[in-house]
Amino acid sequence: MLDIKSPTIIYRPIRPSDLEVLEQIHASLFPVRYERDFFLNVVTGQGIISWAAVDISRLDGQGDELIGFVTTRVIAAKDSEIEDLIRYDVPRKDQTLVYILTLGVVEHYRNLGVATSLVREVINYASSITNCQAVYLHVISYNNPAIHFYKKMLFKLIRRLPRFYYINGQHYDSYLFVYYVNGAQSPCSPLHIVGAIAAYIRALYRSLYSKIWKNEKQLPRWSKGKENISLLVTHNSRIVGSDSSLREV
Repeated sequence: MLDIKSPTIIYRPIRPSDLEVLEQIHASLFPVRYERDFFLNVVTGQGIISWAAVDISRLDGQGDELIGFVTTRVIAAKDSEIEDLIRYDVPRKDQTLVYILTLGVVEHYRNLGVATSLVREVINYASSITNCQAVYLHVISYNNPAIHFYKKMLFKLIRRLPRFYYINGQHYDSYLFVYYVNGAQSPCSPLHIVGAIAAYIRALYRSLYSKIWKNEKQLPRWSKGKENISLLVTHNSRIVGSDSSLREV
């Protein structure tokens, strides 16, 4: 018997004993079919970090059975597709990211905050890794509830990827979502834009100063005072005359 009005849900790592239920839930929720090796890697923790949600208040003797899950993988930022979407303040070669592979909640337990809690577990985990810069994932373009959910969780919708998925002989677009952690920022953040403009102005000033200094060094020895200024202002024009009788033609 299920009583989901006020369940007592706890979160724990996925275990080998969860294998069968994990496969069943994936099959019922996702259009993509996952290989057996994927599930074996999840339950044994081989390169995959995961969390399970279980309702310990169930009265049917299944209080340790999965009712939700999230699976993730830690990858090097330099090997990811979002390397260009992060502004780094430290060497890139040392940075990592957390990629959400799958997230699911069985139907009877939806709208109870289970998915939110699972994603928060991921964000907290990513934040605990000093060199981790972001959590990211893909959502198929027609999955409006998931798109709304990640926006509500303050993930940033970065870009649309055409024909990303190929399911049952048909291509589907994907949306790429990113949640920055540990002070990382999008290259398009307001702070970065202001910094980029300031850097551009400084570079432009240095360039102009360098050109002026170079031209000044190349002036004829007879060019002095006001005539010097005239030559600097008009160095891109053709100059005729000498000394104080300068004019442009």
